[in-house]
Amino acid sequence: MPSKHKKVAKNIVIKNKRASFEYTFLDKYIAGIVLTGTEVKSVRAGKVSLQESYCYFSKGGELWVKGMHIAAYTQGNIYNHVETRERKLLLNRKELNKLMRNQEKGLTIIVVQLFINERGLTKLQIALAKGKKLYDKRQSIKEKDLERATRRGQV
Repeated sequence: MPSKHKKVAKNIVIKNKRASFEYTFLDKYIAGIVLTGTEVKSVRAGKVSLQESYCYFSKGGELWVKGMHIAAYTQGNIYNHVETRERKLLLNRKELNKLMRNQEKGLTIIVVQLFINERGLTKLQIALAKGKKLYDKRQSIKEKDLERATRRGQV
């Protein structure tokens, strides 16, 4: 008897490694994202870059992600997507209002990671963040080096 559920690509987690170095995370949220068919196929293939991505609010109070690069689907489709288009994020109104209030205080909203959940839906983890100063970055480099040395057993 065949199963009704399709097999879902698992273990798709694309991280923005630079974000934790550049920013201090104050609050994290999980948001849905509106994608087209070929974008979903490229995400499942792992062809996504989050390096320059950030979120902003439109005049209608909707949250959008800008700068996220999803590569064109390689199998060929005449309806392929624009690689760097702005994509709408899906959050509750309560969460949107909280983010909007905090963004007015000079904080920014950045994309931390993109993943596919157990139901097969593409989700983004976004964070309300504050930019680090140069001395904060130096301190995080020292902490990372110290942690690496202790794992190796050198200290």
